[in-house]
Amino acid sequence: MKHFRNIFLVAMISLLALSSCLTAVTEEPMQDVVEEVNLLIWDQFYRPEESAVIDILNREFEASHPGVKIEREVKVLDDLKLTVKLALSEADGPDVSQVNQGRSDMGELVKADLLLPLNDYSTKFEWATVFSTSVASRNSFTPDGKTFGQGNLYGVSPTAEVVGVFYNKGIFADNDWTVPTTFEEFETLLAEIKAADVTPISFGSLDGWNAIHEYSAIQHLLVSQDYINDLTYGVNNVSFDTAENRDAAQILVDWAEAGYFTEGFAGIGYDDSNNNFKAGEGAMTITGSWFAPELMTGTDQEFGFFLLPGFSGKPTMAIGGVGVPYSIRKTTENPDLAAEYLNWMISPRAAELWAVAGMLPAMSLPEESDVKVETDNLFGDTLFAWETINKNNAVGHYIDWATPTFYDTLVAELQKLLGGVSTPADFTAAVEVDYAKFLSEQGE
Repeated sequence: MKHFRNIFLVAMISLLALSSCLTAVTEEPMQDVVEEVNLLIWDQFYRPEESAVIDILNREFEASHPGVKIEREVKVLDDLKLTVKLALSEADGPDVSQVNQGRSDMGELVKADLLLPLNDYSTKFEWATVFSTSVASRNSFTPDGKTFGQGNLYGVSPTAEVVGVFYNKGIFADNDWTVPTTFEEFETLLAEIKAADVTPISFGSLDGWNAIHEYSAIQHLLVSQDYINDLTYGVNNVSFDTAENRDAAQILVDWAEAGYFTEGFAGIGYDDSNNNFKAGEGAMTITGSWFAPELMTGTDQEFGFFLLPGFSGKPTMAIGGVGVPYSIRKTTENPDLAAEYLNWMISPRAAELWAVAGMLPAMSLPEESDVKVETDNLFGDTLFAWETINKNNAVGHYIDWATPTFYDTLVAELQKLLGGVSTPADFTAAVEVDYAKFLSEQGE
């Protein structure tokens, strides 16, 4: 692992140096751009490892498109969610912006007629050969914004994601703990870690959204693929108030009451929790593969990753899919150029850079490359996890996509649940009120 970190740093430094003096890149230069054109891009790749990849790709895009200048604005996801709708309605808004999937974000922007349908560009650039129908559906809506998973394509995602368990290899080795293969073994391990006076799961719920992941990671072990699809896409009239969802909530409460989470987790932010884990505080943390690059540099700890195992070791789903997609403002004066930018961000070159940075690309890696991608490391663990759920058709969903208000409802109700204010039955019943109301309105 230490050897790889050196390789990783050398590789990234080499890429940065190489990109600054490129004379040619993969894409053909645009022949019709003669005057300077500014392309305003909003993205949420604010972490250093992610940002370095975007900076390289932007410089290379400019090099292959004479006269084009990328103006990049970086926002954390919460700020992006709050500001992107107003920005896309302005004449000087971003030409391209990342837009979170789901009804409350992309769905509302489609309903407001602020996003450009990408079907024609998908045909032109053959994006169907890059993304499966299942992946494309996660960035698709009908033009009225009502039906999720169908209709027009409104975004393309450069990265893939899987939510699982990061663990500190040094702490595990020091205590002779091994990666569990069943959920029962996982819960036994939690008790052993707690008894050793180590925090079992580094966790902070102050930001709200990661508590959804903590709950849903358990939920995905208990429900079927059909159920999670129906719930997320709002079809077949399913309910949230089910025995399986109550069981998942009870397990989460049991973990909190047993002290398996960081003490005072309700007042700890996501990034602070991650920094603590990276510094060696806590044996494990449950979050997405996007965290891997941060754990591969700037620490003397060594980390691994595994999927939360199923009950009795049975194959199960995991939260996953593709990352926040890039979309185009419908009123941009440069739609073709913006589409070329999207195509570049999901190119083999982009896949290569994401892999070197330790993040899962949503696209296939190029068959031939001068850049060696190491997989005997944490990135390899996340890649194996992603390939496992992909191969087994076990890629779940972010359940907060299900209704325009589901995110806020889940955050509020999980705070009550984890704070001991409500019971698992109260939790599922309250969330079902939101979901049933949405289904009813859809049917009107």
